[in-house]
Amino acid sequence: MQPTVKKDETDLIALCRQGHDIGFTELYNKYARPVYNSICRIISHTAEAEDILQESFYHAFAGINNLQNATSFGAWVNRIALNRSITYLRKKKVVFTTTYEFDVADDEDYDEDEDQLFDCKVDDVRNAIEQLPQGYKTILNLYLFEDIPQEEIGKMLGISHSTVRTQYHRAKKKVMLSLKNKTS
Repeated sequence: MQPTVKKDETDLIALCRQGHDIGFTELYNKYARPVYNSICRIISHTAEAEDILQESFYHAFAGINNLQNATSFGAWVNRIALNRSITYLRKKKVVFTTTYEFDVADDEDYDEDEDQLFDCKVDDVRNAIEQLPQGYKTILNLYLFEDIPQEEIGKMLGISHSTVRTQYHRAKKKVMLSLKNKTS
């Protein structure tokens, strides 16, 4: 007899730990789309992104007993997916350029060019980001959309914090330039 579906994430985790398919199904249905979107911001190819999604959930469910905070499954599976995406990029030999010279302003806060973003369509911004070199795109997405601190991105990618910072600013500059050209 199947247990009744409980929407509380803690209950779904408990169902998974007991081996009930309904727990796995509910968690997958709840998190597959946002995790897939995170992967797609890093990996441009749909087929590879779908593979990484499946592998990520497989590893999450296989290690469900290791999850210490049952209310953070979404963040946990998303982190698994991001790590698998970065591993994929490393295997594809994506180069994250090491930069020894930091040539951007120390002020990371407000940039006057960012006003321009409000006049652009979301699709224009997505297209501008998609046109970036893979290394820039990865750093920009991890920092802006996944809200991962630059220091942690550096550790994940095996590069220095200053390199992450420089590549982030260069990526942002390229996106702004692309948007300026689009609106001109």
